[in-house]
Amino acid sequence: MIAAGLLAKNAVARGLTVPPWVKTSLAPGSLVVTDYYERAQLTQPLHELGFDVVGYGCTTCIGNSGPLAPEISEAIDHGDLSVSSVLSGNRNFEGRIHPDCRMNYLASPPLVVAYALAGSMDVDLVHDPLGHDPSGAPVYLRDLWPSEAEVSQVVGSVLDRAMFEESYATILDGDDNWRALSAPSGDRYDWDPASTYIRRPTFLERITPRAPALHDIEGARVLALLGDSVTTDHISPAGVIRRDSPAGRWLLEHGVEPLEFNSYGSRRGNHEVMVRGTFANVRLRNRLAPGTEGGVTLHFPDGEQTTIYDSAMRYAGEGVPLVVLAGKEYGSGSSRDWAAKGSLLLGIRAVLVESFERIHRSNLVGMGVLPLEFLDGASVASLGLTGHETYRVVGSEALADSGPLPREVTVHADDKQFPMRARIDTPFELAVFLDGGILPYTLRRLARVGDQPG
Repeated sequence: MIAAGLLAKNAVARGLTVPPWVKTSLAPGSLVVTDYYERAQLTQPLHELGFDVVGYGCTTCIGNSGPLAPEISEAIDHGDLSVSSVLSGNRNFEGRIHPDCRMNYLASPPLVVAYALAGSMDVDLVHDPLGHDPSGAPVYLRDLWPSEAEVSQVVGSVLDRAMFEESYATILDGDDNWRALSAPSGDRYDWDPASTYIRRPTFLERITPRAPALHDIEGARVLALLGDSVTTDHISPAGVIRRDSPAGRWLLEHGVEPLEFNSYGSRRGNHEVMVRGTFANVRLRNRLAPGTEGGVTLHFPDGEQTTIYDSAMRYAGEGVPLVVLAGKEYGSGSSRDWAAKGSLLLGIRAVLVESFERIHRSNLVGMGVLPLEFLDGASVASLGLTGHETYRVVGSEALADSGPLPREVTVHADDKQFPMRARIDTPFELAVFLDGGILPYTLRRLARVGDQPG
């Protein structure tokens, strides 16, 4: 971070500026960063290049660094342009940093400043100039890059233990706005049915004292037919909420203006928003609806094209269970909990893939969604599956039998039949799945403990 500030200082001294089409922002991980920037007199040169503080912590990586200029967004949309971002964060999945950015590159903080000065990714930072000074002379990265000795000298002069102790001693106090907020008291949270941020979730509604018996999945339809490397960011809501999305329409219906939409990450306590954002990533490609991008699918048997959420709700009203088909590495990434929760709330009963990312596989089990893997190198393509079929998963009751794990089931897709491995890998996962997921599993055990005398 010090190197980035020094590079910005050197760039300003040479008369360089950031091109107007580049959006710049500064989102340090800690309040201490702004303190030592002030001490090192680096805040002003960063400001002159447009790197002003927009927030702290998980800001850019979750899409909260703010909108692009309207005319730039319009040009991207009108020209179907592939534009990119450069960030010094740790998440760069499609559609996460900003819905208009198709490509997101991770780089060190000083390189973020360098690319901002260049104004393009189509640049060789070693041989091409980042810009030209007022006299027209080219200025290269090597002319601006601070030496290790310079960085060390600044770090030694502006950082000390007391800065961190003072900042973190009051980190939970908040500012005047935070302290002025009213908060309910009592042993239980007083749910506000009008809240658009925190709503009483539906996961534990209609929980019976004992789990119902497992049954085969009958008459299921495919909600999404996806390819390889589908990440949890494709599945789980992340980033900004678009006005024309199902989540955006729900917020508008509840009196929230687009400027107040905030992000999916900020509204993760509202299942109504989150389920509408599941599989709604603007870069998702559902092969059921070729030529589209985003949360679009076909509803069967009529073949009507609609949003994934609206289609799922129609299926729910018709009593039709749902499955998802995909390829390798399904569920890679980091947006994990709502990727499984949202799948359950959409009515997905099973996910049929070539391979899973291990944590997402476990999370699906934890929400009562059956993870199934093709056997012996089989795939959607090799089996000739189109996603238009009606599916049966036979042998679910056998999952409750004793014996080694994992076990196999038989899947019927119209006139096709093939075995799949149910990736319930441990006795604990099996116990959780038989209870319908980790939440009913935990609730039932708490209830039994409460029923014990003494």
